[in-house]
Amino acid sequence: MSQLCRLVEGGLINRSQKVQFRFDGKQYQGYAGETLASALMANGLTLLGRSFKYHRPRGLYTAGAEEPNALIQLRSGARNEPNTRATMVELYDGLEAWSQNRWPSLHFDLMSINQLFSPFLGAGFYYKTFMWPKSFWEKVYEPAIRRAAGLGTAGTETDPDHYERVTQHCDVLVVGAGPCGLLAASIAAQAGANVVIVDEMPRFGGSLLNETSCINNQAGAEWAGIMQKTLARNQNVVCLPRTTAFSYDDHNLVACVERVNDHVAKPLPGQVRQRLWRIHAQRVILATGALERPLVFSGNDRPGVMLASATRTYVNQFAIDPGKQVCVFTNNDSAYQTVTDLTEKGIGVRAVIDSRHQVAVKKQKYIEDLGVDYYAGAQVISTRGWLRIQQICIRTSDGVKHKIACDHLAVSGGWNPNIQLFSQTMAPADYDETQACFVPGTSRQAEFSVGAAAGRFELDYALTDTFNKTIQIIEQIEKNVNININIPEVRQAHGLAIEPLWQCEQAAGKAFVDLQNDVTAKDVLLAVKEGFASVEHLKRYTTLGMATDQGKGANLNGLAIMAGALGRLIPEVGTTRFRPPVSPVTLGVFAGPSHSKHKTPTRHTATHRWGARHGAVCIEVGQWLRAWYYPREGETLIEASRREVKQTRAQVGLCDVSTLGKIDIQGKDAAAFLHRIYSNYWMKLPVGKARYGLMLREDGMVMDDGTTSRLGENHFFMTTTTVNAAKVLAHLEFHLQVTWPELDVQVASVSEQWAGFAIAGPKARTVLQLLLGEDLDLSNEVFPFLGATEFAFTSARIPTRVFRISFSGELAFEIYVPADYGESVWKALLRLGEPENIIPYGTEALAIMRIEKGHVAGPELSGTTTPGDLGMSGMAGQKKDYIGRYLLQRPGLNAEDRETLVGIEPVGDTPLWEGAHLIDLADTPTLENDQGYISSATFSPSMNKWIGLALLKNGRARIGDRLRCINPILDRETEVNVVSPHYFDPDNERLMT
Repeated sequence: MSQLCRLVEGGLINRSQKVQFRFDGKQYQGYAGETLASALMANGLTLLGRSFKYHRPRGLYTAGAEEPNALIQLRSGARNEPNTRATMVELYDGLEAWSQNRWPSLHFDLMSINQLFSPFLGAGFYYKTFMWPKSFWEKVYEPAIRRAAGLGTAGTETDPDHYERVTQHCDVLVVGAGPCGLLAASIAAQAGANVVIVDEMPRFGGSLLNETSCINNQAGAEWAGIMQKTLARNQNVVCLPRTTAFSYDDHNLVACVERVNDHVAKPLPGQVRQRLWRIHAQRVILATGALERPLVFSGNDRPGVMLASATRTYVNQFAIDPGKQVCVFTNNDSAYQTVTDLTEKGIGVRAVIDSRHQVAVKKQKYIEDLGVDYYAGAQVISTRGWLRIQQICIRTSDGVKHKIACDHLAVSGGWNPNIQLFSQTMAPADYDETQACFVPGTSRQAEFSVGAAAGRFELDYALTDTFNKTIQIIEQIEKNVNININIPEVRQAHGLAIEPLWQCEQAAGKAFVDLQNDVTAKDVLLAVKEGFASVEHLKRYTTLGMATDQGKGANLNGLAIMAGALGRLIPEVGTTRFRPPVSPVTLGVFAGPSHSKHKTPTRHTATHRWGARHGAVCIEVGQWLRAWYYPREGETLIEASRREVKQTRAQVGLCDVSTLGKIDIQGKDAAAFLHRIYSNYWMKLPVGKARYGLMLREDGMVMDDGTTSRLGENHFFMTTTTVNAAKVLAHLEFHLQVTWPELDVQVASVSEQWAGFAIAGPKARTVLQLLLGEDLDLSNEVFPFLGATEFAFTSARIPTRVFRISFSGELAFEIYVPADYGESVWKALLRLGEPENIIPYGTEALAIMRIEKGHVAGPELSGTTTPGDLGMSGMAGQKKDYIGRYLLQRPGLNAEDRETLVGIEPVGDTPLWEGAHLIDLADTPTLENDQGYISSATFSPSMNKWIGLALLKNGRARIGDRLRCINPILDRETEVNVVSPHYFDPDNERLMT
């Protein structure tokens, strides 16, 4: 339980609040206000994981979101979360974490044997190794790769947490709450702008929390705390700690994820775990800071090797002693601050190795006065140690090698501005030769990068740059520039002068460029040798900077090594485009509340409650629950649906069709619009008439069908299939807004406003006439087939629409009333129809009747059929233009061997199976001999036999043929006859009665 490496005093942790946690099953202790990474380090743990490919021992390398090594498994059960960066996990009481990518244990990992095969596992090894023999891929190679791929174990249980989405608009969005972000937000807020400031850490301050800089004669952390409190009190400001901006899209839309309750074991009831913020800003200030760059040398991945800035973070913010024999290796001035901070805390520094030959005399004297060995013009060329670094080997400027005992090596290769978000805007990055890094180029959005994110690394310059740019923003958005804020005064001890060092002298062992993906300098050189001379090709061939790294740590070193091998300058090679998300994002936050029933809310028809009371069995159709069948006591689906078909065909049945998509179309160009949307003709449709319409996609395939009725000269009422209602509405809106914006047409979905019922059967007119009375004459002479009308029903003046249309193939009507009246009308029809033995019927009976009639539905409207395939060539107008017309004329869509609609009857009493394949009698059942398939099949109570609809090659010419029907899944086969698809009432005598 003892925190062996904790300093006695200092840090920003709460020593009065001890926290108990477990790692790999062992109990440890830390303090509130620190991370899991710092707590593990305080307890003397340096080995935290194994590398991805070679399973090499790995420890902490950074202190932030860029951490490549310390990826751990957090929590368990339904809240299990793999690949969590220990540096970003706030410590809480009861936390449980496990190391990953090792077996059987972290200290003894059998998979580390991979290092023996490392000569065969270099760049492109997958592409070169798993090509031969071809037969091995599915049986050997792919299973092996899948078992080895990935880190950690993904959870299999349902996520118990809740997530939210928020949309926020503001004048100024500040990304990053370090010194520059705090200054920018304060200026903008004081000028009267609406400000949102986000930072991924739990408290604002950024680098000020990790460094010993002073601002306005205050400790940096103290100054940051005062600024945060001042901003939080300002009503114009929204402060979002624990919030990562991970995506920067067009029109200044920045997506952020707020980790609301990741710092507790589980959220309290009613609270969310994470929240997705979609922030629309007039101006964006990127104050994202900079990340220190690694140095590439042999053995640079051993536990105990850490960035110099991370070392300062653990010492200053978390009060941790990193080692007893600390060495510092650098090519720039910033690492000297590490020496200062360590010595002030009483931590001994053994040696400073500076690769620069020309180092200021006062720097050298400063180090020597501290009693620290100093090596100018030297390089670390290798390290020794297994589970922790024990020794470094350096080569001095005169070529002599020295070995130095070392248990912690702080390295600094310079600084890279955090340009990941800037790069996502497709703006270019410029190379700064003086500072040896890529900096933001010309912005493509209303965005300003400030401070270290713009390459202004020294704090006084960074704050001046921020002040000037923020004033410019305030002027642009026309806010008050008379503010009472001055540029803060800063005291710093060391500068940032740098002399690039992209790769140290080679020695035995691996020199890693990308620690997360186990990419070495040798891999980069091999890729160049094999012709991968583009930065994007290099990234994909070697995996350099892929996954969650996205160029944070590995990118520039790798590109510089590549440039050297190609004999080019770094600006000529360029840099890769960084992708969102900047840091990993939980999938749950993207779904937000849209999961389970919240994703597609279940819709109920007006008769749903009545159906529930009367035993209706429902089925999901799109987002709706529809009555599937209405069983009587002891009836099965088959028995109930066949009874419903017989009763409807013999007398009368009532079906709820409210789920059909219903779209109101109005405007003086409404008829012309429909004429272009549908493949058949619409200009001359009389008022008071309905017409069946066929709607095509641009590629000539049928998208949807349905009836549209003309209720007035400029007023149409369209019905669509239930599943395609939203798709059709979007289709109409797209063409109105993009293709023909000049048309005077308005469309609106009214699917929920109207309840609709189909009443079908020989007695349908009798029952409906009893309901309507004198309001509407339903006689064949007055209201013939495809009649349509709208009127006010009864003395209550209920808006009512009646149509003489039929999907079941019977005499039928459809009546639509406002949804609030739906259940009343439904019950009235059933009551009035009792003398005629009326029954309700469901979708199963409706499907049987439509197959009997040969009407196409979803299985035939599969997105792969044309009007000709469905026997509706006459509905594809030849003398007009419409969506899909020209691509419908492609030869392939008019070939003789196209699969076209036919009927199928089995020979004998054998059932038919939907999806079964049709083969010529003499042919072997192979893919090459496949002639088509059965799209819909049912037992017909009206015909007393099995029937089906099929799509058969050159089908209409093959009516009368006999084929084999084969179901390979059920291992069944039968012979079938090809017949007309119109089984029931082929002459439409009952329909027209």
